[in-house]
Amino acid sequence: MEQTYFQKGFGLKAEIRPQLQETYRSQIVDLMRANGFSLKVDDLTFLLAIEFGFCYGVERAVEYAYETVARFPGRRIFLTGEIIHNPHVNVKLEGMGIQFLPDGAGKYESVVSQDVVIVPAFGIPADDMSLLAKKGCVVVDTTCGSVLNVWKNVERYARLGVTSVIHGKFEHEETQATFSRTSLYGNARYLVIRDKTEAEYLCRYIVDGGDRSEFLNRFSKAISNGFDPDMHLERVGVANQTTMLSSESLEIAEMLRVALLARYGTDEMAERFHSFDTICSATQDRQDAVRQLESKQPDVMIVIGGYNSSNTNNLAKIAATFTRAYHIEDAVAILSEDEIRHKPAGSKTEIVTTGWFPRSVRTVGITAGASTPNNQIGETIERIIGFRGTMDLASILGVH
Repeated sequence: MEQTYFQKGFGLKAEIRPQLQETYRSQIVDLMRANGFSLKVDDLTFLLAIEFGFCYGVERAVEYAYETVARFPGRRIFLTGEIIHNPHVNVKLEGMGIQFLPDGAGKYESVVSQDVVIVPAFGIPADDMSLLAKKGCVVVDTTCGSVLNVWKNVERYARLGVTSVIHGKFEHEETQATFSRTSLYGNARYLVIRDKTEAEYLCRYIVDGGDRSEFLNRFSKAISNGFDPDMHLERVGVANQTTMLSSESLEIAEMLRVALLARYGTDEMAERFHSFDTICSATQDRQDAVRQLESKQPDVMIVIGGYNSSNTNNLAKIAATFTRAYHIEDAVAILSEDEIRHKPAGSKTEIVTTGWFPRSVRTVGITAGASTPNNQIGETIERIIGFRGTMDLASILGVH
């Protein structure tokens, strides 16, 4: 009988490694790693954050997708959605013959037992996984270990009958997969809060009560069915979407602890409040690395990654606190030395800015989200150098 569930790859790393390196490697990035994460080209100095780009979970997911194509030639291979939030990577997988299943009802109707379905790094809802198991198709599960850790805690809260309060975006694939885990345990409840503003509202309700109808209307898309704020906020457990701003997740957890303490007192805290560190170390490391660049006072920061990538958006927010920061999807967004197409931190809309790279710029800080391959970083640096009309790539790399 054919094995139908895989979570640890197929042992084909050696076979696919040349293809991965050819597609995603950057000689410029390799050079910068070897030279203290910096590169000087004439009057420009590029500073690369010491933690950047593909995290372990993303690298693993992409490797498993490539291994799957090698392992199942001639079979239909589907992805339940974007494997990671990077358009170039997803387009590359499509070019390899992997098909993306449509969103919405009937998503899995076309899948049959002979097919192969790849679960992305974000994971998928519990009901979806159950449906795929019933179909008997091969499932290649690339769900990130950090996400699985969050699920483990949410499931524990659910078993205890504690409401899971999740710091995240309710529309994000990872958060949807996370709160779905509460449905595995009867009438367990969840509430998703996006930011500190929503956390403050929630804390006031816990301490003083409030308008129940207003609460339910405000969080209508972000709560479990039958949620009753007067009943289901008496005992809470805190979790988070792994790609959120880590400092904000910690602040929200403390806000909730203080609110429950004010409402119920010290003696009941062990019963009322549950919190375990579910912050992804890779997310934390990349955020810390951007903060470390502040001391080097870059004239401009470039943050590379998909616009729908939560972790990349948070890197852009941090960078914007200490210098001019431009969040771009790829090198092509740099239209010229005068114009750049980018999404401002905190905005949802891409704009074009002029005068972004004046001649006075001497230091350029660069980082990339956890879904961004190294070649996108290298191409961005090469593009800027090309606009300045300085050295060519061969000279930079010492190729003669």
